[in-house]
Amino acid sequence: MSAMSNRKVDSLDTLQRHIREFAEARAWERYHTPKNLVMALSVEAAELLEPFQWLTPEQSRSLSGEQHEAVRQEIADVLIYLTRLADVLNIDLLEAAADKLTINARKYPVEKAHGNALKSTEFSND
Repeated sequence: MSAMSNRKVDSLDTLQRHIREFAEARAWERYHTPKNLVMALSVEAAELLEPFQWLTPEQSRSLSGEQHEAVRQEIADVLIYLTRLADVLNIDLLEAAADKLTINARKYPVEKAHGNALKSTEFSND
């Protein structure tokens, strides 16, 4: 990734293009099937748990420099695999996220969801 480290990434589109170019330069497209990318994404998301394992909620809010960097690296891996998956499946991440926020706003209206962690199916119908 050293050659890529000098490239400025200022948007999801730019990131997606850089990841695609990175994969193409290594002839990895054949490995980047949706199934494989979802599996890799799942592994990286699980690795994100490791720095938090055995921490109290308070400790998880004030990570050491080393812990913070480990979390930073794992978040980057998750973002890279998610971005690559979206690229392979031709999904606009920002559009999908905006659509999902609209859906969630309907499912979790402020007057019912404020200050609690209930699932939308647990709201009273009053």
